[in-house]
Amino acid sequence: MSKTSLVTGVTGQDGAYLSRLLLAKGHRVFGMYPRRTSDTLWRLRELGIADDVRLLDADLTDMASMVRAIQTCEPDELYNLGAQSFVFSSWNQPILTGEVSGMGVTRLLEALRLVRPTARFYQASTSEMFGLIQAERQDEKTPFHPRSPYGVAKLYGHWITVNYRESFGMHASSGILFNHESPLRGLEFVTRKVTDAVARIKLGRQKALRLGNMDAKRDWGFAGDYVEAMWLMLQQDQPEDFVVATGRTTSVREMCRIAFEHVGLRYEDHVQVDPALFRPAEVDVLCGNPAKAREVLGWQAKTTLEELIVMMVEADLRRVARE
Repeated sequence: MSKTSLVTGVTGQDGAYLSRLLLAKGHRVFGMYPRRTSDTLWRLRELGIADDVRLLDADLTDMASMVRAIQTCEPDELYNLGAQSFVFSSWNQPILTGEVSGMGVTRLLEALRLVRPTARFYQASTSEMFGLIQAERQDEKTPFHPRSPYGVAKLYGHWITVNYRESFGMHASSGILFNHESPLRGLEFVTRKVTDAVARIKLGRQKALRLGNMDAKRDWGFAGDYVEAMWLMLQQDQPEDFVVATGRTTSVREMCRIAFEHVGLRYEDHVQVDPALFRPAEVDVLCGNPAKAREVLGWQAKTTLEELIVMMVEADLRRVARE
């Protein structure tokens, strides 16, 4: 019999790629879709699956709506990808970020415990929880030190998932995902901001790109690879937490060089550093150690950073040309 999966944050980058993967595996896929959201369904349409995902009106700030959603679809697997996910905005909206990305996880777990306790649960944790890093490469045992309201809220969500696993025996796992990007990434995120600007500058629609800290280093991978790790976690006999990363760190500056060089331009001629775009508390370097995911899940990243950036630039060139 086919499984039923419920995905929160279904209209986001990860929600779209995960839904496509689950549909390909024969799942019935339901997506929580808060009607107050400004998100559209363009990502699901882009992947050709908008008509295959069944949308349920529910919100991470409203437990009653989550109970109804779980009662309606009776999921075998629940993937919580919903969040206020833009780190920079979390300083301007710290309470909302805490309500959605922190307490929202508790509401969802409690709704699941009451209605469908045998369902398997995935929590989208984040490398931002490491923040002020305590080890050169971060793995599941590295201490956390978040440096933003977003990181703090996600850390609460992470630990409440562990607590429900240990307190109630729920099959609840967290994926500590490092930065993962794609042509479906929002324009507010630095990789997509860069690739969109490269396309616009190349096609004469824009002259310059303003960025913050060019020396920040991140471990960037392809979201299409990372959603497979999410699915694999819920196929294990025992629930556990896993770092999902490439193991390679690259600066924003180097990422810009790759993107601009792909279209025959020099980033130095177009990128301007704007101090207003620096974070109040910066996370300077993140580099994951995905050894456990490789050994236990049999998972590893397939797409290189160079391939990812080229994929994103080419997609944005097509989008901008159509405008």
